[in-house]
Amino acid sequence: QMKLEESGGGSVQAGGSLRLSCKHFLSTYRYSSYCMSWFRQAPGKNREAVASICTDGTTMYKDSVKGRFTISQDNAKNTLYLQMNELNPEDTGIYTCAAEPGLGSDYVLDHSIDDFTYWGQGTQVTVSS
Repeated sequence: QMKLEESGGGSVQAGGSLRLSCKHFLSTYRYSSYCMSWFRQAPGKNREAVASICTDGTTMYKDSVKGRFTISQDNAKNTLYLQMNELNPEDTGIYTCAAEPGLGSDYVLDHSIDDFTYWGQGTQVTVSS
């Protein structure tokens, strides 16, 4: 079972930045088409996708993170990133990366994490005011 491994979480003050990383093995499995998403579960709330990237080059963001978060990937390192700037307390939560081979980019942010075959354990991000 392929695992995804997140890192980079931590505690920061409002206005600060963090970069999350997600090590994956999709190329090892020779998947040519896939989408990957970062999900966030805030305390007492449902998990939601905040950013997605697909092999067709499409990137998508939840409205609340547009202009502050950037999703990217380094295929040579098999790593997905989420650069988070101008963090605020509402960004606090557990961030989990997920991957689904063959998933199209249409409405990818609308998919729940249950629609993804591969996901990691998550990394905690805490933003204090």
